Amino acid sequence: MSTVFQNTSTVTVLQGDYKVTTDPKVAFSTVLGSCIAACIYDEKVGVGGMNHFLLASSSGGGVSARYGVHAMELLINGIMKKGAQRSNLKAKVFGGAKMSANLSDIGANNADFVQRFLRDEGIPVISSSVGGTSARRVRFHACSGAAQQTHVADDRRLGEEERAAVARTQAAPVRKPAAADNVTLF
Repeated sequence: MSTVFQNTSTVTVLQGDYKVTTDPKVAFSTVLGSCIAACIYDEKVGVGGMNHFLLASSSGGGVSARYGVHAMELLINGIMKKGAQRSNLKAKVFGGAKMSANLSDIGANNADFVQRFLRDEGIPVISSSVGGTSARRVRFHACSGAAQQTHVADDRRLGEEERAAVARTQAAPVRKPAAADNVTLF
């Protein structure tokens, strides 16, 4: 194991969630199939975060961190609120696998979306591991930008969970953000 991950506590980032930290003793972890995790950080300030989104966009216009645009806005705003300088931001991107031959290539759509979003925002992607047909476990040390990826051997269950999550997402009612939600969209 990389020395940067020794003596750290691991915080899991679940689907539809994001986490930000300035604590060098924290590492984020998630397991991805067709989902994407964007890991964005400012190593000069020592702040960063990870998100985990399910779909690039909502067919019903829903506002949720399960969808790429909202997940990216929440993550970037969270990092900036912790003191990051926009000009220092860098990204590492993971996920986007094709988990089922029976579904459209959600993973490729997610990977295309996040790469385009980061390019349009002027945030360089310094490394990525997207596509393929197997799930991956990602660990990310947000303060330094160090990342580790391992492939998950038995990912059939993950593919089934993703299909169920996509079905729930498409059937879920569109939620509007609360009025007190202080998210600055840029």
